[in-house]
Amino acid sequence: MDAPSHSAEDSRRRELGAFLRSRRERLSPQAAGIACGARRRTPGLRREEVALIAGVGTTWYTWLEQGREVRPSVEVLAALCEALRLDAVEKRHLFILAGRQQPEHRMATPEKVDGPLLHMLESLVLQPAYVVGRRWDVLAWNPAAAAVFGDYGLLEGDARNIVHMVFTSPHHRRLLVDWEELARVVLASFRAESAKYVGDPDFDRLIALMMRSSPEFRDWWPRRDVARKLTGLKHVRHPTAGAMAFEHMSLSIDDGSDMRLVVYTPLAEQNSIAKLQSLLDRLPAERRSA
Repeated sequence: MDAPSHSAEDSRRRELGAFLRSRRERLSPQAAGIACGARRRTPGLRREEVALIAGVGTTWYTWLEQGREVRPSVEVLAALCEALRLDAVEKRHLFILAGRQQPEHRMATPEKVDGPLLHMLESLVLQPAYVVGRRWDVLAWNPAAAAVFGDYGLLEGDARNIVHMVFTSPHHRRLLVDWEELARVVLASFRAESAKYVGDPDFDRLIALMMRSSPEFRDWWPRRDVARKLTGLKHVRHPTAGAMAFEHMSLSIDDGSDMRLVVYTPLAEQNSIAKLQSLLDRLPAERRSA
């Protein structure tokens, strides 16, 4: 006889139930704050104990573990996460299995670029690259980026922010060919990403500053255009090297920080590779390593 077929949704429900059961069985009553006697056959918590802590019915929770066709709400999933003492990775896994979007609570924690990422920047010798934070502040960069776009070390505070540079820096306006097209994309991409931080004081302060400082920003921001452009071509008009062309890509850092690595690869067009090498050769020896 043919084996019964199961839909992908059936498989996901069964996996969700198995995951819940595995987390329940590994959690001791003591860790969950439950007093228990010496005799206890069930490893970890009982189903009724999890249901009680999470504030759901025991029968309903049992169906959930059994992979039946029940659909927990975001609030119930959050309560189960707390009841089972799940860490951040486990919470994300649970929400994915349940087919729900996990609520995001963005905290404005200090941003730090760790050693492995700094080492990657150093290794990108002929590729200008920098790391930006959640608000698009430039946090770290390599010598190639400084050679092409300018020394970020000379900038402080908001002046080292990508949006601020694009819209208020005369140097960047001269440097970037097709400035208006690029600036519109930058603004729309920034708006899309900043939605996670609506109401954040640092974002509000930057936006207020840009509204005062740039007539283009002041005109375009209320239009609420959004975009998500992670790759593309960028043409620059360097003050000493002349015309150069780059392919750029934005890579997310998968550590929950919202930091991104932005890498520019010089193209054969406009003899860009040789020009970049020439710019690097002119740097003082102490600035040729990040």
